[in-house]
Amino acid sequence: MTLNLCVAQLNFTVGDMLGNARKIIDSAHAAYQKGARLLITPELSICGYAAEDLLLRPAFIDACDDALKTVARETAGLKGMAVVVGHPQGGGMRTRSVAVTRRFNMASVLVEGQVVAHYAKQELPNYQVFDERRYFTPGDQACVFDVSGVRVGLLICEDAWFEAAAQKAKEAGAQVLAVLNASPFHAGKGLEREQHMRQRVLACGLPLVYAHLVGGQDEVVFEGRSF
Repeated sequence: MTLNLCVAQLNFTVGDMLGNARKIIDSAHAAYQKGARLLITPELSICGYAAEDLLLRPAFIDACDDALKTVARETAGLKGMAVVVGHPQGGGMRTRSVAVTRRFNMASVLVEGQVVAHYAKQELPNYQVFDERRYFTPGDQACVFDVSGVRVGLLICEDAWFEAAAQKAKEAGAQVLAVLNASPFHAGKGLEREQHMRQRVLACGLPLVYAHLVGGQDEVVFEGRSF
């Protein structure tokens, strides 16, 4: 079986949910015309990375939800295409005095206007520029979906640096791993990523595609180099 896919290695802007959604929509349509049936966006592509304490605002999460719905609606006509979108998602109770109590670093799979699957990041980094445990609750479930007869398992960034999440995806039937990433640059980081992902492929026996950001956010640089 053959799966034609496209990585949306783009410069997503923190807080510009509608603009980021438009980039994803345009990429999906362009990729579809070239024969792709899977589009993979980077980690938190809807809101940009890193959104930091904006993630604590319920209105920000609501705007992300609305942008995701826009992507779903405007890619609904792409028959048989799966669009994987990185975004934050809130959970828990909300009242006048209590905001969202849990949030997830999520990837949702959109097919013909519907969310058919979703995956919550399991490994939340808390070192160097990362402070994800402040904002997110870890997931614990694999996500595997079918596109063009191929079973695709999702991982998000730090998940792929460890064995457990990839093994869960394999046990759930994945034939290939799609990894959404926002991994800041430093000298030698690109080669380091490739070496770790090579180890992951050898350990789990599955091919892997790595979708990464490009651009800059404050002092953090993302150099692309998807593979």
